Amino acid sequence: MMRIYIDADACPVVRIAEKIAEKYDVPVTLLCDTNHVLSSDYSEVKIIGAGADAVDFALVNMCHQGDIVITQDYGVAAMVLGRGAYCIHQNGRWYTDDNIDGMLNQRYISKKARMASAKNHLKGPRKRTPEDDKKFAESFEKLILKVRSD
Repeated sequence: MMRIYIDADACPVVRIAEKIAEKYDVPVTLLCDTNHVLSSDYSEVKIIGAGADAVDFALVNMCHQGDIVITQDYGVAAMVLGRGAYCIHQNGRWYTDDNIDGMLNQRYISKKARMASAKNHLKGPRKRTPEDDKKFAESFEKLILKVRSD
């Protein structure tokens, strides 16, 4: 049975994902560290001990083939894909075996540029809009239907 796992620390689409998952009767697990304690009327909440990447590794270890993971972390996405699970970013983009290498490479290049010069500070993400939420919701629902049909 398909499950949805959400890397829920500072994830802006938790409630949207829960609403869609509930529509399709798919169980959801929210993973967060002790600094971001969450509660939910629908999802199971797992609080993972604080520590570098503790939530990430717990999430990767919990997911199985055919599950769906929501994360903005490209490294987590790569490991999830390696386990045969599906993965989606909070912007609605699906991580796939075809695009993950390019995304990881771009992350590396960006990090290298940031470290090269303090002047090279890249702007943070832009403010989330209702259109972003709509795009995620549509893409996430399509992914659930795809996984069900596979």
